[in-house]
Amino acid sequence: MKLRSDGAELRDRIIRSLRAQGFRVRDGAILPPKELSKERIRELHKTAVEHRIERARDSLFRAEKDLLRYIASGHEVVPSRISPRLVEVLPGSEEELLFRYASLHWSIPVSSGYGRRLRFLVLDDHNGKLIGLIGLGDPVFSLQPRDAWIGWTSSERKKRLANVMDAFVLGAVPPYSFLLCGKLVAMLAASDTVRRAFRRKYGGVRSVIRRKVHDGRLALITTTSALGRSSVYNRLRLGDRLLYQSVGFTKGFGEFHFSNGLYGAITEFVEKHCEPTAKQERWGVGFRNRREVIRKCLRALGLSSDWLYHGIKREVFVIPLARNCREFLRGEHSRLQWYHHSEAQIFEYFRDRWMLPRAGRDQRYRTFEAESYRLWRAP
Repeated sequence: MKLRSDGAELRDRIIRSLRAQGFRVRDGAILPPKELSKERIRELHKTAVEHRIERARDSLFRAEKDLLRYIASGHEVVPSRISPRLVEVLPGSEEELLFRYASLHWSIPVSSGYGRRLRFLVLDDHNGKLIGLIGLGDPVFSLQPRDAWIGWTSSERKKRLANVMDAFVLGAVPPYSFLLCGKLVAMLAASDTVRRAFRRKYGGVRSVIRRKVHDGRLALITTTSALGRSSVYNRLRLGDRLLYQSVGFTKGFGEFHFSNGLYGAITEFVEKHCEPTAKQERWGVGFRNRREVIRKCLRALGLSSDWLYHGIKREVFVIPLARNCREFLRGEHSRLQWYHHSEAQIFEYFRDRWMLPRAGRDQRYRTFEAESYRLWRAP
């Protein structure tokens, strides 16, 4: 009886929430809006973004004044004197607070990354202001466009997936975003600095499940565009080298549309009425991840677990860090033939190719006020 009463209320809340976000509920299925412009996709994510901001208030509200010191106003940015530098984010640091704070301004909800994480701030040494963020985390095990591009078998993927990371956040903050610095941040993800930081952090570390010692080689980075086709990553080159290669689109699967205040109620319901799927004992006890929690909940409520398919497809990009990246990931080569790109080389190319021409013809960056970046007002 308790399951029935708890379930009926939660079922109605889920359906109301999906409709409020703009999804259509038809014959036991959910469908995205018919017109999926970039602005419409932002609107679909708006509720989840607002919920994340509200959840972060208690931990970041008091720090906001200090964190805003890292956000430039337009008059503080001098394009000819910009000097970017990658700063690795360490746990418990002020840089970590700034990373969390800035990521709340993204137009889609930014996850914390899965498993291994490697995060960077891109700072402007000229004025000490924040240019952008790079966040790398464990990739999903199965991603059809990536796997088809590599051409690996299931056994090869198990052996070499540890040599791949996924960029879960990648972009510039204003006013640098007006100067196309989103492209700069994307390019810096492919730098020697990132690859070497990965080796320092994970080389020699033993994996939890397979107990295998990681060799510390980062061969490939993947990422997906937030808003359908990407204008930032497409045709992004460093000289003759195409840095970001489009390999297809995701199927539109995930849980962002349940991350808007409902997830707590979903978790409470599942812990009371459902059993976790058996898993490797080294992972500990409990449910595997958020998706398992939501899937179990939907099934218990008599709803289709296909509701995790939200239909918002993202373009998938691969960023090879070595010439023989695919051969290495397939186990055909044992050594990687690295590309070598320093931060300075990348910025010099970006500055002359994109930034200075944009600064000459578009002055919008000058009018940006750092105060407009504030998330919370004092009560």
